[in-house]
Amino acid sequence: MTATTDGSGGPVRARAAADSETASAPAPAGRPGERTAGDERTGSARRAVNRAVDHLLARQDAEGWWKGDLETNVTMDAEDLLLRQFLGIGDRAVTEASARFIRGRQRADGTWATFYGGPGELSATVEAYVALRLAGDLPGDPHMARAAAWVREQGGIAATRVFTRIWLALFGWWRWEDLPVVPPELIFLPKWFPLNIYDFGCWARQTIVPLTVVSARRPVRPAPFALDELHTDPLLPNPPRPLAPANSWEGFFQRADRALHRYHRVAPRRVRESAIAAASRWIVERQENDGCWGGIQPPAVYSLIALHLLGYDLGHPVMRAGIESLDRFAIWEKTETGAPVRMIEACQSPVWDTCLATVALADAGLAPDHPALVRAADWMLGEEIVRPGDWAVRRPGLAPGGWAFEFHNDNYPDIDDTAEVVLALRRVAHPDPARVDAAVARAGRWTLGMQSRDGGWGAFDADNTSPFPNRLPFCDFGEVIDPPSADVTAHVLEMLAYEGRAHTPRARRAVDWLLAHQEPGGAWFGRWGVNYVYGTGSVVPALVAAGIPAAHPALRRAVDWLRSVQNPDGGWGEDLRSYDHGAWAGQGSSTPSQTAWALLALLAAGERDSESAERGVRWLVEAQRDDGGWDEPYFTGTGFPWDFSINYHLYRQVFPLTALGRYVHGEPPVGGVPRAGTPRAVAVTARKGS
Repeated sequence: MTATTDGSGGPVRARAAADSETASAPAPAGRPGERTAGDERTGSARRAVNRAVDHLLARQDAEGWWKGDLETNVTMDAEDLLLRQFLGIGDRAVTEASARFIRGRQRADGTWATFYGGPGELSATVEAYVALRLAGDLPGDPHMARAAAWVREQGGIAATRVFTRIWLALFGWWRWEDLPVVPPELIFLPKWFPLNIYDFGCWARQTIVPLTVVSARRPVRPAPFALDELHTDPLLPNPPRPLAPANSWEGFFQRADRALHRYHRVAPRRVRESAIAAASRWIVERQENDGCWGGIQPPAVYSLIALHLLGYDLGHPVMRAGIESLDRFAIWEKTETGAPVRMIEACQSPVWDTCLATVALADAGLAPDHPALVRAADWMLGEEIVRPGDWAVRRPGLAPGGWAFEFHNDNYPDIDDTAEVVLALRRVAHPDPARVDAAVARAGRWTLGMQSRDGGWGAFDADNTSPFPNRLPFCDFGEVIDPPSADVTAHVLEMLAYEGRAHTPRARRAVDWLLAHQEPGGAWFGRWGVNYVYGTGSVVPALVAAGIPAAHPALRRAVDWLRSVQNPDGGWGEDLRSYDHGAWAGQGSSTPSQTAWALLALLAAGERDSESAERGVRWLVEAQRDDGGWDEPYFTGTGFPWDFSINYHLYRQVFPLTALGRYVHGEPPVGGVPRAGTPRAVAVTARKGS
């Protein structure tokens, strides 16, 4: 289906606008009638834009939203099977379909990676192996034997992350006594006390609270098989390791954990049961209308386990809704032979995808009153969150108003989505502008109120910067705090600029924060996207929108860095390993989304006609499929830097369209005024002159 079949004439109108704009612009230098390379390049970019617009419009849901698949790694699928085994709700068809997906992600050396093209990862390999054992694969099968041998070479189960060993402890494959303790009494710590639950980022908080119940109850289900083949020495599965020095933070927390193990044995029953009851209330109160917790898979699975241990049977409405919500995270497809394959999404991203798609289509020239954009705006307006959530613990007097990432997540709206939704809504000519203005006003007040003390913005909470949570022996699964980041701060600053607030004190503090956090080489760190290309592609357009001139030294350093890391083929790419090893910064195979991010920065910095921008545009045009989309197997999204990576399947569509749209039409106007020197400004000037 193409977008013209609904009778709206949207793409035709968009193309007509683009054609008239080009026609009214001054002709490029050259002999009369001569077509320059710039003409050809712009023409091919415009054709690519038209194809991409049709492709994206065809993917819109009838309700107005877009959602691409959110691909992570096989631990999501393995843990889903382990949960079903623990609850006794295993289904053979589900198990076999999940096993096909897991087998299909195994590398030739027997391992599983956490991102496309990445190295084998121990915890993911162990969890995938156990899941396949549940599906009936045998240790002697060649693919299983290769995996087990590699696991032993890496130190066996004892060397895996804490979360992996918790799953194994549920079935007696690991001893609870050999795991860090997370006491439920944590729920009683006041918010000013170090290591209270609100010192953790929201994703960690939602996971840790149910795990305190699991850690206290220490359940063990009968293991359906042994896992001796995954130990370096089955007779000594957890070899003793020396403690770190007592005067180090690591040593301090190791000794504190030993004390908590002793406390677990003597904890006063009334205190312990009161803490567990408080934790269970906290969990139930935060279940969303769709049955999930926080819109993400890990808190949901641990919440279901915790509540089940507290006597909630599978027919209880809370349990039933929770299990059903996880079923909705499953994507079913078929192999070439027709066999079903099942992949579990760690999360779903409709709000994020919809606002990005709206911006892309608008910047590509789609009429602002196009029915697709109006439907998208209507849906986004209906998703606004107008009640307090956990963020109010740190900002108790702040009125709510914002958007979350998922379909249902009222407890945790996030600042990044809120900023991008506002930018999207302002690109739509909505038939009820007063409704839009009211929502944007609420979002603006809430976002400003969530600014951290240092002038930046985190994703979900303000001032979530305690140095202690990441030091806990338990917290080895990724980032567990939510400090301000360059990409979120940039998106907020860009939103403030488009709302005419670029010169307010809060916006200027954000500018100062961003300038102070530029890397020595000229890039910015990307917290929620990979990595320095994403950070730089977010910050440069925001600073320019806020009035920082393109000649500013910080922007020149950013442009120079982008030029220095451009691939010979003209595109840009960056591997996830840049989070762990600086030598990978800006290094990797070219991808559509990362090439687009680099182009967005170059275009904003006035580099439209530079060789680097021209080569990047050419790469995007040549990489486009005939149907208007792009392919991108590489992971360019970030959950936890290095530890948890994401392939947003819509990134490959929306960001190239945004970049090519701005290349053809120019930068979107700030406050309704086109930026000087852009094709949009030239066209407007030419029309006024005529």
